[in-house]
Amino acid sequence: MKPIRINDYCFDRIHLWVQYDWKIPQFVEVVVEVFFPKNRRASGLVMFNHGFLIGNDLLFYPKKVIGALLGDNPLFGLNPSAYYNYSEAIVEKNWAMAFVSTSHAQVDWMPWTDLGGNPRVGQEAYAAASYLVRYGVTDFFYKTEPKGRNLDFYDADLTRRAKFMVSNNVIFAGHSVGGAHAQAAACGFETLHELGKKDYRPFNPVIFDREFLPTSTERLSTWDPSDRANPVGLLQLSPVDQKMSFIMPGMERYRAALASRSMPMVMVVGQCDCACLDKANSNPPAWSENAGEVTQSTQLSPPLKGSWAVVSCIQKGSHCGYLTDRNQLCSMADKPSECTRCPEVEKYGPAGDEAAFTASLLQRFIDIYPGSEGFAGNFDDWIDSGFIKWLDKECPDGRVSLVPFAPEKYVDYVKPVLP
Repeated sequence: MKPIRINDYCFDRIHLWVQYDWKIPQFVEVVVEVFFPKNRRASGLVMFNHGFLIGNDLLFYPKKVIGALLGDNPLFGLNPSAYYNYSEAIVEKNWAMAFVSTSHAQVDWMPWTDLGGNPRVGQEAYAAASYLVRYGVTDFFYKTEPKGRNLDFYDADLTRRAKFMVSNNVIFAGHSVGGAHAQAAACGFETLHELGKKDYRPFNPVIFDREFLPTSTERLSTWDPSDRANPVGLLQLSPVDQKMSFIMPGMERYRAALASRSMPMVMVVGQCDCACLDKANSNPPAWSENAGEVTQSTQLSPPLKGSWAVVSCIQKGSHCGYLTDRNQLCSMADKPSECTRCPEVEKYGPAGDEAAFTASLLQRFIDIYPGSEGFAGNFDDWIDSGFIKWLDKECPDGRVSLVPFAPEKYVDYVKPVLP
């Protein structure tokens, strides 16, 4: 498809196959939705992992077989950007935003589901972000490779037409299980490579342009670091992690790696969000008012580790209030019969004030990055930044209120103890 242009931004969709490790014949089909400025000079990229409830349907595999005959692909029918349309957040600083949808099957009896404890989905997001950094918006990356310079298909001008970023800076973000997946992606290539070995999910991917008669990139470890995604921030919206022995190892290792990372990290949870706050749904829960409980937040901010992670809690916040469009499956997480938090309280619903707050949150987060550079400063600069000052208020955007952690304190963090 040709890019769709609306005002100063374009939309396109890329179809790829990712082999997780060049030595192991294990693949995943990937479709990337990407919004980018028409001047093709994006200062950075927001790579968003969407929640599993916006995933593939029960008929995905039959549709895949039929689509192979009709030239269609069921992944093209998935539009996570419709549910996370924060496009106004990226425009002011000339950033881009992308989403990954895959045919990833976490478990065979639920092929439409990506559960939060699987690091593979974070690996996919990192690989897709790196592809966008190096090749831009094209399915035909092989036409720009130097090794094809003397062949008929070589197209030196494709690089100029396809690339849209002037840096490799990426904010990894996500909602629900996508928030947990983003924790892995934000670790960067070296950590994903090393921890992937320990989780029996090796990661040194090769990317293919199609399913049949494919052409592939070189393995990611051979790319110049400037061509790989450089994580400069992490934004988690009610992250849901799950752990089940070998099937779902969870993201604890990745949170431990992030805990000592000098990088802005933000977690937002909803006061009424059972999906991320109850142990039955998230193991561990994203956050707890009980300071002694092990949570994703405490693992991201252990004492004496120098973590930059902060957390805020939205009054009346739900699991689906972040969405910019209604989704029937997601709404199940907020049903009163299944979620007993905030009884008789009218929680935020999709396409309302919580979604608008999220767009403002992302815009303010992007504002801390000067031009095409990463965040310039130390921990104190981060805590004293305009973003944190904006967030550390009872009602940052004038509509949504936050739960106080202490009198006049709406952002919680562990101050690093430096030697």
